[in-house]
Amino acid sequence: MNKPAMRFWQIWNMSFGFFGIQIGFALQNANVSRIFQTLGASIDALPILWIAGPVAGLIVQPLIGHFSDRTWTRLGRRRPYFLAGAVLASLALFIMPNAPHLWAAALTLWVLDASINVSMEPFRAFVGDMLPSEQRTTGFAMQTLFIGAGALLASTAPYVMTNFLGVSNEAAAGEIPDAVRFSFYLGGAAFFLAVLWTVLTTKEYSPEDIAKFRAREALSSEIVKMTSQRPSPAFFLLWGLVLLTVGLLVELAVFKLAGDKQLYVFGGGVAALGFAFIVNAGFIRARRDDHFFSQILADLMSMPGAMRKLAVVQFFSWFGLFLMWIYTTATVTSRQFGASDVTSSAYANGADWVGVLFAVYNGVAALYAFVLPGIARRFGRRRIYAFSLILGAAGLASFFVISDPRLLLVSEVGIGIAWASILTIPYSVLTDALPPAKMGVYMGIFNFFIVLPQIVVAGIMGPIVRAYFGGDPGWALVIGGGAFLVSACAMAFVGEGVKRPQNTKDDDEKILTA
Repeated sequence: MNKPAMRFWQIWNMSFGFFGIQIGFALQNANVSRIFQTLGASIDALPILWIAGPVAGLIVQPLIGHFSDRTWTRLGRRRPYFLAGAVLASLALFIMPNAPHLWAAALTLWVLDASINVSMEPFRAFVGDMLPSEQRTTGFAMQTLFIGAGALLASTAPYVMTNFLGVSNEAAAGEIPDAVRFSFYLGGAAFFLAVLWTVLTTKEYSPEDIAKFRAREALSSEIVKMTSQRPSPAFFLLWGLVLLTVGLLVELAVFKLAGDKQLYVFGGGVAALGFAFIVNAGFIRARRDDHFFSQILADLMSMPGAMRKLAVVQFFSWFGLFLMWIYTTATVTSRQFGASDVTSSAYANGADWVGVLFAVYNGVAALYAFVLPGIARRFGRRRIYAFSLILGAAGLASFFVISDPRLLLVSEVGIGIAWASILTIPYSVLTDALPPAKMGVYMGIFNFFIVLPQIVVAGIMGPIVRAYFGGDPGWALVIGGGAFLVSACAMAFVGEGVKRPQNTKDDDEKILTA
């Protein structure tokens, strides 16, 4: 039994929730550094304060994917998670701009990021659940359209509040500007309503239908074999010892020689992850394969070959993105607007301009999403992805040499094209390489290679920028451009993915070309 092709408005409805999710995500990306600096954070401290997002994603997304694969309620399989995450994230958006202290804002960011991840991860698996292979690039492109549209509105919200509605954008010491607060309030409401629209307008397939589709979409024998294997405890033990050793060496060397507490904390985190791997080796040896943590790590170690190659692509592209989100405000306010005092009008104007810049790249991404499926079919997904990342690399690096903030609008065009490709092409290739029964958990695991580079950035980039670049945040964007180029090169090793005709016989066809 084949999945039926969905009409345009059906794909629109099932993707519309991403509009709200991205409003919350974009409000965070454009304003959290501003909030932290207003509450007293230094530029050096920004990366470690941002660590909430990647850590929340590392923990939450694979768990949500694991459990949503095994869920069936009156609301369906994925929709309960959409709705629960939306409620919690909306509450966090109302609370965050009222944080009285830096620690309270940092804590709220943890709640916000965890809640966004609860909603976002099942949306990725939703495309694989609902759409046939030939429509999945279109499905992810539709998500990209809503990501761009939501981020455009959210990023410009403080600027519009100030310049068109007369709401103040200047901050007294320790107080968040009214323009930022009101933008978060509107964003919280939009987040909930957009996700609710998808929950109410899209019906998921029944477990019986899903079973029929799985039989029809049985993947190649290579993938079936790989996903059915359980790794040896020795595998976890080896990786655990490696991570534990690296973490302890970082702690000892950096803390004793350089006295850098940020890197000391980072090394402790790596050591803790290694310890977790060692403990899990014990679970497997004790034949506790029903333990969900063991199952998730087992799936991590037995993921399909195409997913392993895409993991490298994701790691470097998101390394560059996270540098952009953390350091753009600090770069623009200091380099293009010459502001160091967060209470000054120059800083407020520069921070508002960052919102406009973020809106431009998201708007470009939304427009590019319309044509991306067509040009990807025409020229191939690998070529288009590499070309898009090269444009993004040039856009990021240009922040270091451009002095006129208006010219940065041109830079954002390249970044927007890269952003659309990052959100669409890897996922369209990935869903064709995954067994349908584990779509959710593998989407969550794939998120590891999005959040791990963010954790690395949060742990080491602050000290690196201070020690090697004199605290100039512009260099972080140059490094981000370099990461984009590495990601573009890594895509050359990934195949185009599945090219399955709509009508084929149920046989053991070879569908993976990666």
